[in-house]
Amino acid sequence: MNWQALALTAKLASLTSLVLMLISIPIALWLAFSPRRWKFFLEAVVGLPIVLPPTVIGLYLLMAFGSATALGQWYVRTVGSTLAFSFGGLVIASVLYSLPFAVNPIAAGFRSVDQKLIDAARTLGVRQFKIYWQIVLPLAWPALVTGMVLSFAHTVGEFGVVLMVGGNIPGVTRTLSIDIYDQVQSLNYSAANQTAVVLLVFSYALLCLVYGLNRRMFTFGGR
Repeated sequence: MNWQALALTAKLASLTSLVLMLISIPIALWLAFSPRRWKFFLEAVVGLPIVLPPTVIGLYLLMAFGSATALGQWYVRTVGSTLAFSFGGLVIASVLYSLPFAVNPIAAGFRSVDQKLIDAARTLGVRQFKIYWQIVLPLAWPALVTGMVLSFAHTVGEFGVVLMVGGNIPGVTRTLSIDIYDQVQSLNYSAANQTAVVLLVFSYALLCLVYGLNRRMFTFGGR
């Protein structure tokens, strides 16, 4: 087991899921409750990483992170290094790539909240922010956990985007998925299998947690 790659993967997945929670909740609230008919355009943008090949996303992000772009030049002036092939670049790429895995389940959870409760709160004069904060979010907490867990697990299993944007720099951008690829390339199947088994068990445990939470949420909703 490459412990350095494990620590880097855990750090990347934790930061990614935390950032995604901060930006996914307002996006999901808007998608769930906005009356705009054209909101499907935003839904399509959010869902693009599901259908696009990771290499396509990685290519465009790599181009955007380059020193020839405004973003790349600003980052170089601010930090002193390029955004491509850096841990910061990996975080941004992972956030964009895992966005639908956080937004979609959270938005579905918000839509499952009984509309009668929201209407009753509005009738009583409760402000919209308090409705979201005191009614919608507490009732949809399993969806929030599901979004965080799925985004965390998806980041752990990233390969194409990580390789395109971050490369394979030990201690900087080499994650567990990249380490498995390196071990296979070196014909070290035993080490690759050990890491793969760990990821398999970890992924199965997370999925059990997600399905268990969803079942509990729908059971309570049915009652």
